[in-house]
Parts: sequence; C-alpha cells; structure tokens
Amino acid sequence: MATDLPRVHTLHPGDVARGERGDRLETLLGSCVAIILTDPRRTVGVMCHVVHSRLPAGGAQDGNTAYGEAALAAMARLLLARGITPSLCEAYVVGGGNMFPALVSEGHVGDHNVHWALAALARTKVRVLLQDTGGATYRRIGWTVGPGGPDIAAVPI
Repeated sequence: MATDLPRVHTLHPGDVARGERGDRLETLLGSCVAIILTDPRRTVGVMCHVVHSRLPAGGAQDGNTAYGEAALAAMARLLLARGITPSLCEAYVVGGGNMFPALVSEGHVGDHNVHWALAALARTKVRVLLQDTGGATYRRIGWTVGPGGPDIAAVPI
C-alpha cells in the first residue's frame, strides 16, 4: 500500500516548484526574491526563486525562470494545472537584500527585485500577506503548505 508522504522542495536560483498541503517549500536568498503564491484555503502553494527582475537586453533568456516574468508565468501554469486562478491567490514576498552594502547603498539588485515583485503582484491584483525584504542579510525561508505562514530566518553575511 502506497502512502503519499509530504515532499520537501528545496529551490535553487531560478527554480519554481508547486507543493500540495503538507509539502514544504524552502530556499536561501540574498539579493534574490522568493514569491510564494497560495490559494486562500492554503491547499496548494507555488514558490519561485527570482534572480533578476528583468531579462537582459535582447531577451535572449526568454522563458528562463531565473527572470521574474518567466517565473511568474511558470507559477501561473502550475496553479492553473490544479484549477486555481492565480489572481485569486495570496502572496508572501521575501528577500532582496543588499549583499554589498559597503559598495552600493541604493539601487542595488535586491532593491530592483523587490520593486519588480511588488509591482508585478499589484498588476495582477494579488494581495501580499507578508513582505520581509531589504536589509543587508541573507534569509532562509521555508513554508509548509497549509494554514501557517512561512518561517523566515536572517542569516548574517
């Protein structure tokens, strides 16, 4: 007799994953941003690990989920495959740290990633439940799909 045990999905830069209730989604972030989308009943969750908010000039990386728009599109496909409308989901946004604060104070990659993520979610009318972004720290994020929110831990540089 087979049992469906919860799975752990460890995301690396550019990854997108879907989990069912009880599954765990986790990643480690610096200037990258993780977006978690979940249906209001918390039965399904998707997470992405965005490295860059925008494609490089020329769009040579079109479809590469390391880039924001491609990651959101992949997340939407995973949700739709489970019958969930992405615009009815709720979001958590984490990351976007400044990994080189002694060299760059404003306009760093993490800043760009956070601004893009929040604007993209606002355009699609997805409500952000939690935002833990910025600063000069790495973050470890983990979320078990279900009623609770994500666990976020600062990891000093």
